[in-house]
Amino acid sequence: MNTYWCEHAALPDGIRRSVRIEVAEGRITAVTPGEAARPGDVALRGVVLPGLANGHSHAFHRALRGRTHDDGGNFWTWRTAMYAVTHRLDPQTYQALATAVFAEMVLAGFTVVGEFHYLHHAAGGRRYEDPNAMGVALLDAARAAGIRITLLDTVYLEGGLTADGHLPLDEVQQRFSDGSVADWAHRVDLLADDATSRIGTAVHSVRAVPAHDLAAVGEFAARGGRPLHVHLSEQPGENAACQGFHGCSPTELLAREGLLTPATTAVHATHLSDRDIELLADTRTTACFCPTTERDLADGIGPPRRLHDAGAPLSIGSDQHAVIDPFEEIRGVEMHERLDSLERGRFSPLELLRIGTVNGYRSLGWDDGGVLAAGALADLVGVRLDSPRTAGCSAAQVVYAATSADVTDVVVGGQHVVAGGQHRLGDVGSLLHDAIAAVRR
Repeated sequence: MNTYWCEHAALPDGIRRSVRIEVAEGRITAVTPGEAARPGDVALRGVVLPGLANGHSHAFHRALRGRTHDDGGNFWTWRTAMYAVTHRLDPQTYQALATAVFAEMVLAGFTVVGEFHYLHHAAGGRRYEDPNAMGVALLDAARAAGIRITLLDTVYLEGGLTADGHLPLDEVQQRFSDGSVADWAHRVDLLADDATSRIGTAVHSVRAVPAHDLAAVGEFAARGGRPLHVHLSEQPGENAACQGFHGCSPTELLAREGLLTPATTAVHATHLSDRDIELLADTRTTACFCPTTERDLADGIGPPRRLHDAGAPLSIGSDQHAVIDPFEEIRGVEMHERLDSLERGRFSPLELLRIGTVNGYRSLGWDDGGVLAAGALADLVGVRLDSPRTAGCSAAQVVYAATSADVTDVVVGGQHVVAGGQHRLGDVGSLLHDAIAAVRR
């Protein structure tokens, strides 16, 4: 058993001082505010937060950071550069890259990641001897980096959508496809949950999966009790194509096929109508916002406050990893709202913290995480209150001041993965440099 003494801790009812958190077998067994430290306690100065959830990640996109800004463009031109990265990814290079990326996440304070995984096969769609070799590489990478993972294994069957119908897969996209929902489901069934991994499901988008296949994906996810994620209305072009071909919005199409449920997460949810918001809220579908990606790709500003007020839970993700910093994503939800509404305080600090913690855990199938309470997963994040960024700030408002550089300690399942600002794997920058260099050679 380990006991952590926290100078401040973010408990479900707010910030408390001098909190002792007892941990055994990967779970919190007791939380006691107002207690002095005892001999043998691990002291965590500053403020301790529950584990932070990265609800949406594409690990291999990290290789593009700082390399896509020469020619401007938009999401679609960026996607061409992203596709080029796939040519040098195999199970070995992917595992090395993902290990470094996941370690960067833990160093930043993320304790669980939803990896939206569609890079399934070799070039041209050729199957590896183990059809899940690429997914296993991601699971092994997460284990090495010390982060929980929900592998959101993704259906990808078509090359795009226009008002005239779906497009065939291009050369790159053939790596993404299993050919049918049945073959995809058979492959996913070969994977299994363990103590730090969950196997989830995803529909890449209504662009990549025909309407007549959507219900079967939803039924498969529901039978296995798996979370289901989907890119939704990230770009106006997706909405226009769906309206032109299906006569409805992407949200309306998902609702019609039964895919909107409390186990579903709509990623981005940027360009929504009033009716779309109503459908997501009525079904308690989570909306996962990725503010640093949405502004990097010039996607637009979504309606998080309207979704929240209507009853849809919100979460956050770092998506293409232009930035890996949970505090940037959390306050990005608020800051984008301020730009759109011309008002401050659209979300309280406690609401923002919930978006970054318990909501994200639940959207990824970890209903017992993201909170500092007895019985919960022992995932903790220590944040300095004396850095050049956080000095003088209230512990209750640390999400507005801190960055990933202020994370000192990260505990995942009772394991002290980051201590004193150092990851157990060593120099994460060097790991990233070497892994990205191998992919780009």
